[in-house]
Amino acid sequence: MKRYLSRLLALVLVVCIGLTGCSANDTPGALTGDYRQDTLAIVNTLRDAINIPNDAANKAEIQAEARKKINDFAARYQRDNSVSSLSSFTTIRTALNSLAGHYSSYPNRPVPEKLKTRLEQEFKRVESALRRGN
Repeated sequence: MKRYLSRLLALVLVVCIGLTGCSANDTPGALTGDYRQDTLAIVNTLRDAINIPNDAANKAEIQAEARKKINDFAARYQRDNSVSSLSSFTTIRTALNSLAGHYSSYPNRPVPEKLKTRLEQEFKRVESALRRGN
C-alpha cells in the first residue's frame, strides 16, 4: 500500500508540474498567440525603440527589450503556416530583420534616418495589411 501511495503521489506531482509549466505566460508584454494583436504590439514597441532620443537614460533597456521582442516574435510565428503566407507577416519580418541586423552590427550607434524612414513605411504597410485581414 505504501508503495502504491508513493507512486500515486509522484504521478500527481509530475502532472502538477507539467500543467504549471504549460500555463500561459503572465509576463507583461508577452506574446498572446493572437497574431494580429502581437504584430500591432511589436510594431508599437519597435516604433518606440527607433524614435527614442540618443541621450535617453533608458535607451539600452529599450533596445534590449526590442531585441527580445524581435526574437520572441520570430520564434513564435516563424514556422506558423497560417500566417507565413500573409503579406503583413512577410513585411513585418523584413522590418524585424533590418532592425535586428542594425542592432547586431552597430549596437552602440543610433538607427540611421534612412533606416527609420524605411521601417516606418513597412510598419504602415503592416498595419494596412492587418486592417484588410492580410
